Amino acid sequence: MKKIIAAIVFAFLSVYTNAQTSVGTPPVTTDLMRSNGKILVVVAVIVIIMIGFFGYLISVDKKLTKLEKEGIK
Repeated sequence: MKKIIAAIVFAFLSVYTNAQTSVGTPPVTTDLMRSNGKILVVVAVIVIIMIGFFGYLISVDKKLTKLEKEGIK
């Protein structure tokens, strides 16, 4: 029953979010950010966050590998 209710809610949400923008025209905020050059700042921040996230994952992987090798002895 919960799965059916969740599916109905998500179906209505997707219809609602698609109704917010008219077809073929981008949202006004996107045009405003492109005209001011701020979209590049947003992209730069996202790239920095992703680099940090992947760097963290790599460091955790190295630590795990080291612990696994020590545990085998």
